Order: sequence, then structure tokens, then C-alpha cells
Amino acid sequence: MIEQPISAWTRLRTSLTEAFPQMSELEAGGPLLMELGTDGWLLEVKPEGAVVCQYGIAMDDVMAMMSDGTAEDLAADEVAKQAKYYLQPAVSRVRPLLLQSGFVETTEMTNEFVAVVFTHIIDMNDLAGVQDLVRWCQRQIEGVQ
Repeated sequence: MIEQPISAWTRLRTSLTEAFPQMSELEAGGPLLMELGTDGWLLEVKPEGAVVCQYGIAMDDVMAMMSDGTAEDLAADEVAKQAKYYLQPAVSRVRPLLLQSGFVETTEMTNEFVAVVFTHIIDMNDLAGVQDLVRWCQRQIEGVQ
């Protein structure tokens, strides 16, 4: 009998929440989230079979830093460029290690935020392997803050 993906996710979810009580989910059956350190990094384990480490900033925060309290209108592309510039110091400290370890880097941008996202595909049936990857991410990212 072929195993259904939902049962693999249910087992993985249970395994992770027992090993990492600080993990939470925003919606039932959705991804598990955990903050990494105090610098704003987030780790997410997705039911589609991926571990994601991301670092982002809210567009409103970038606009506030750029305008220095003035009410000038800033173009969205200029705000996005500044957001990427702001994210680079924190991201550049871990980028080489994450990329060498099989993560793929992308940038995610909406009207609300800009984030640098590192994604690693996982085998959801390898409970110990996924736990090890989450622990590794914690050590690497929290260790450079």
C-alpha cells in the first residue's frame, strides 16, 4: 500500500513538536514555525516537504527608516531595494554555509514584506534526519547573531 503524504506530515509534525516545543502552527495542518535567535530569522517546516530558513523585514519598517519621520511618498521599487540592502548583513553571514548544505536561495517580496528565503527539500519519512536539520539550522543561525 502506498503511504499517503498527509500521514507522513502528521508523523513528522508530531515528531517535531515533541522535539521542539517552541514550534507552533498558525493554522491547523499548516507549516510549523520557530524563531531562530533574537535577530528575526524564522524556520518553517512545510507540509509540502521543505525546511525554510528566512530573514525578512516589513516594508513599513523600511519606509520609516528611509523617510526618517517625514511623510514623503517612496516608490515601491526603491523601498524594495533598500529592504534588500538592509537584509544583506545578516544574510551574508550564513549564506555560504546554507548554500553549501543544499539550501536554495530566493527572495520573496509582497506589499507587506521582503524576505530572503533559503529552502531545503526534505524526506518527510526521515524523522530523525529532519530533526537533525532543524537542530543544525538552529546552531548555525543562532551562532552567528
